[in-house]
Amino acid sequence: MATAWPCRSSSRLGVSRLLLLAIALTATACHQRKTVGPGYHEYAYVTNGKSNSVSVLDLLQLRNVKTIAVGVGPTGVTASPTRNEIYVANADSNNISIIDAESEQVVAVIGVHRAPYYVSVSSDGKRAYVANSGSANVSVIDLAKRAVIATIPVGGAPGLARVAPDGKLAVASNRTDNSVTIIDTEKLRVRGTVSVCQQPQDMVILPDSSKVFVACPGSNQVAAVDLKSDRLLAYLDVGQLPAQLTLKPDGGELFVGNFNSNSFSIIETGNNEVGGSYLIGSNPSHGVVTSDNGLLYMSNFGSDSVSVYAIDEGRVIGSVQVGSHPDALALTPDEAHLLVVDSRSGDVAVVRTVKTQDNSKISADRALVTLIPVGNQPNDIVIKAFQVGKKSR
Repeated sequence: MATAWPCRSSSRLGVSRLLLLAIALTATACHQRKTVGPGYHEYAYVTNGKSNSVSVLDLLQLRNVKTIAVGVGPTGVTASPTRNEIYVANADSNNISIIDAESEQVVAVIGVHRAPYYVSVSSDGKRAYVANSGSANVSVIDLAKRAVIATIPVGGAPGLARVAPDGKLAVASNRTDNSVTIIDTEKLRVRGTVSVCQQPQDMVILPDSSKVFVACPGSNQVAAVDLKSDRLLAYLDVGQLPAQLTLKPDGGELFVGNFNSNSFSIIETGNNEVGGSYLIGSNPSHGVVTSDNGLLYMSNFGSDSVSVYAIDEGRVIGSVQVGSHPDALALTPDEAHLLVVDSRSGDVAVVRTVKTQDNSKISADRALVTLIPVGNQPNDIVIKAFQVGKKSR
């Protein structure tokens, strides 16, 4: 999710920042562009909350190639799984911008209700679900028709709406009602409401669509909810201010960033139990797991670094200094680089993530490659790899 923490502008570069730039410039000179076929692109899209724009980064050249004006206060950004399109939630202008990835232009703007922060897209790419936090409802968008086809009342101040992998339901987290609303996506109506812990916010749904886990910063807990019976399964005590959840691709474990505890907790999703909590950097914000389920990368908002945790070994194996107040993360399609959104310094750090069979050797090969300037207060990032004129890969 986009950061909820205040960002302060930086008027000058400190010594450590200059050193980072020097290292990045040296590493950039060694970057080799990988060989690709004609018409193939790998782009990252970064929302700039205070610049009312989206930065487009060419990941083959590691540079900013375009800035696209969108609505006011862009926050969450999502890529279509079937079209060469990007969807941007504009929280302060109450609308969704649709960017055509091939033309690099906004091709549609769809009005929703007040204060949308995130966009969730169904796996078939046909619909988007937008929680309107200022209006206590969820807008359902037909992406082919570019139109809102339903507005569904939910609880108070919904933070986001997640659509299940099987597409049969969507779940909205209601921050002021301490509940989640479960929406039947076929009938486009509320199926049920389940009371959870305090101030529910981020959520993840298991790959088989059987459960949703809900982070509750207000009570330092995560709630597990059964989506077959619409009932609460467990309250799980974690660290202070659990703000963001990261699920392993296989769905077996869930990592909870405890912002005020400088730690993360591991939840075993099969038995709904906390497997342990581990210290990491200062104010862990976001996480991402490699496709082989082996490594967890976590941004440390308060210590300007990214930590790396070897999941099978159960230990932190290294860290890399990046820009100021790192937040959202994304791995490139080949997982050779990690992209880190530095919310205060207004750039994206590119970290080399050399993959070896022995995780213990990885920290020696990992390094900051470059810092790519973007706009003011970047919030979120998504990567889109596509062939011009073809559907997404």
